[in-house]
Amino acid sequence: QVQVVESGGGLVQPGGSLRLSCAASVSTITINGMRWYRRPPGKRRELVAEINSSGTTTYQDSVKGRFAISRNNSAMYLQMNDLKPEDTALYYCNLYTAQMNYWGQGTQVTVSA
Repeated sequence: QVQVVESGGGLVQPGGSLRLSCAASVSTITINGMRWYRRPPGKRRELVAEINSSGTTTYQDSVKGRFAISRNNSAMYLQMNDLKPEDTALYYCNLYTAQMNYWGQGTQVTVSA
C-alpha cells in the first residue's frame, strides 16, 4: 500500500511564498516520475509541474519562473514564489510507476489579501 501525503499549504498574501511537500511511503516500487496538480475553485484539475526519473522538469506556462519542483528519493517539493490569487487551488501530489498512479488527498493554497 502506497501512501502519499501533501503538506505546506495555507493562506498567503499576493507576492508571498509557500513550499509544498509530498511524502510517499514507498519501498519496493520504482517511481518513474512525480507531479504536482492543482484544482482551482470551480475548475478542472490541471498539471502544474513534473519531474521525471532523470530529473527533467516541466512546468505549466503560468507558473514558469515562479515555481520550482524538486525531488529527493520519494519526497517531492514545490517552491512557489510570487504567488497570485489565480494560484489559489487544492494542490495534489501524484507519483507514477510503469503500472500505477498514486495520489494524495491534497493541500489547500489560498492567495488573498
